[in-house]
Amino acid sequence: MRARKLTFAALAVVAGLSLTACQDGEDDLGQTAPPSSASSASGGSGSGGADQDGGKDSDGKGSGGQGTAAGTGSGGNSGIGKCRTDDLDITATDSTIDGDTEGTVAVEFKNGGGRDCVLSGYAGVDLKTSAGSLSAERTGEKSTPMTLKDGKSVYFGINYPINKSGGSGVRITALVVTPPDETKSFSLEWPGGATLPVTDGSGSQVKVGPMGSAGQGEG
Repeated sequence: MRARKLTFAALAVVAGLSLTACQDGEDDLGQTAPPSSASSASGGSGSGGADQDGGKDSDGKGSGGQGTAAGTGSGGNSGIGKCRTDDLDITATDSTIDGDTEGTVAVEFKNGGGRDCVLSGYAGVDLKTSAGSLSAERTGEKSTPMTLKDGKSVYFGINYPINKSGGSGVRITALVVTPPDETKSFSLEWPGGATLPVTDGSGSQVKVGPMGSAGQGEG
């Protein structure tokens, strides 16, 4: 009987130990859950890595591709700089046709810089007169950027009122032209009518068109 009591006691101890081991194991799992969560965060990081990879794919198709395209475009633009005043041979001729109600002067920009260059917009035009400097107003026509090949020319027009007043008018002494996006000007003789009619001074009598608005365009 005593032997049986000892056996039961031994079994109880073993059972107690097993239960303790199970509880310890549960505590370990409980403690390992946060690392597992951290793993998820790592996996999240890895998922972020996948997202980053996805970002890469996205970049490859989007930003990366756009970056390449932009690089190419930018490379093209950087390869062809804007036309500088010193690169251009600038001349002006009277292009007025008999019977026209307005006088016309065509200004030629010939690229003599040894490289292609880009022109866009309107040139600045000022007339030096006996009454002071007169700035031409833009006609408002649409302007399209263009590449002016080395050795080629482009023309634009200047329109002005013909002096039919019979009076002496305002005498024009010089034409000053500033290429688009440039600050350096070029002065030349005015080839058009010698005078402008006297006005009340409200608004400019002289109008300038965009690149390619006169002559042979880009030739």
